[in-house]
Amino acid sequence: MKRMQRVAGAVVGSAVGDALGGPFEFGPPGAFSARFPAPGGGGEMCGGGGWDPGEATDDTQMAVLVAESLLERGRLDLPDIFARFQRWAASEPKDIGLQTEDVLTNGMPWDRAAATHFRVNRRAAGNGALMRATTSAVHFAAAGREATLDAARRVAALTHGDTAAWEGTAIFHELVRLTLQDADPLTAIPDVLAVVHPDHRDRYATVLAPDWHPDQATEFNGAVWPCLGSAVWALRTTGGFEDALRAAVDLGGDTDTVAAVTGGLAGAYYGLDAIPAHWTRPLHVPLPGFDGRVLRLPDLLDLAHHLGGGP
Repeated sequence: MKRMQRVAGAVVGSAVGDALGGPFEFGPPGAFSARFPAPGGGGEMCGGGGWDPGEATDDTQMAVLVAESLLERGRLDLPDIFARFQRWAASEPKDIGLQTEDVLTNGMPWDRAAATHFRVNRRAAGNGALMRATTSAVHFAAAGREATLDAARRVAALTHGDTAAWEGTAIFHELVRLTLQDADPLTAIPDVLAVVHPDHRDRYATVLAPDWHPDQATEFNGAVWPCLGSAVWALRTTGGFEDALRAAVDLGGDTDTVAAVTGGLAGAYYGLDAIPAHWTRPLHVPLPGFDGRVLRLPDLLDLAHHLGGGP
């Protein structure tokens, strides 16, 4: 498979998972398959819960902001990414994580806002950094392991002061990098765990183990550990993009983010052509605070092309 097929699959797949899962957020397990029992039946981009059919949530909106900063600035410009996040947050998007909102509106500068939040609240291991990581993972993949791990941690730290969130995002970056190289991300997990900070390695080893199931999670899947573990589980236990996404959304809970992370991995693994067209046709990504812009499939493909270093 050509690399750009995997790159586009990752970017579009993450957005598709986000839009697919949004209407089922905070719902019970099994709600998706109860409504759509047969794969390939169509209509799954149903909207609901405040979302229009095919509308991507804050997960993809923030991922696009990261991507556009990387491309327009030509480098990892953390103050610029933070400023874009602030502009977006000030525009009253339909959804924004409580922690992310506090960090972006607490009046602290970009390099102190997340640390200040963590020092006060002592809880900052949500999946809000992981949810937006596909675009940066694709962009930094060609730079190698050390560069992609470093970028993952630094972008995560803009909104999440708990290093557990940094490490989860770094793992995801590395799994995407390996997949874009035609490596099997599942068999690579032991090697990837070796680069995780020792303070967090055992906890990630647990949720990424072959015999782990999301039912064994000790936290709600809005936390970074079970979110990443659930995405890897969905990829491991299914045989195609559509089945992986169905499994992810059917877990219930934080369905948009679990499915966005799953979609990023599964899209890289199976490629763009594996994503059902009836899921990509209605897909759209509003960008609150940015002049009413709405990205659709051609825009996401163009973004992926430039992020992945296409000619």
